[in-house]
Amino acid sequence: MPHAEFRFQDRLNDFLPPAACGRPLSRDVSRRAAIKDVIESLGVPHTEVDVILVDGAPVGFAHILAGGERVEVYPWTVAPPVARHLRPRPPACPRFLLDAQLGRLARYLRLLGFDCDYRNDIGDAELAALAEEAQRVVLTRDRRLLMRKRIRLAHYVRADAPWQQVEEVCREFDLLPAFAPFTRCTRCNGRLVEVAKEAVIDRLEPLTRQYVDDFLQCEACGRLYWHGSHVSRMQERVAQLRQTLAQP
Repeated sequence: MPHAEFRFQDRLNDFLPPAACGRPLSRDVSRRAAIKDVIESLGVPHTEVDVILVDGAPVGFAHILAGGERVEVYPWTVAPPVARHLRPRPPACPRFLLDAQLGRLARYLRLLGFDCDYRNDIGDAELAALAEEAQRVVLTRDRRLLMRKRIRLAHYVRADAPWQQVEEVCREFDLLPAFAPFTRCTRCNGRLVEVAKEAVIDRLEPLTRQYVDDFLQCEACGRLYWHGSHVSRMQERVAQLRQTLAQP
């Protein structure tokens, strides 16, 4: 029975059982499946893979193993300098699609100005189709979702706390230069525009009407925003995040 030896590098070990991390894994390849399917059968989503070397030569996801090969699989973070990279290069300012587990991350990324479609009302198949059609980068904690063929560019979010997730995603996609805080609605993702106080005065509480003059309104859902104590706290959060991301 033909077998191939697999070795996963760096953070790809996050998807393996603890006993298998950093160790060569033998896999039956008698079914002549594409190497993508063999890798995913070991638990590693194709979206996390950037380079595959078979006996030192780069191959694509459709490569068929015959048996006896040595396979090295790399994420983009430590990929060797070869001509063939499998992970698409993300745009400078990605548009994201987040699944049901990442609602707070979606709100915080919107706070920073990033286009985030958050969906908790559709299944994995519909979400994968939407990602492909809208050319959005998928953020998820569901590794099975990342194994769907229609998803090409994605990131498996490892951190648990929402602000740690924000930092992780910002580092993964180098988002700091694209920060545009307080330009999107955190509730619906619509763009915020200035609105005259007179145009919304009938919607304001008495104290807000008395003390606040400058307002932003969501073009999509109509929600109003103004500078209050909550905004001050968020400004401090954003400033701290900028400092953290500026450090190596």
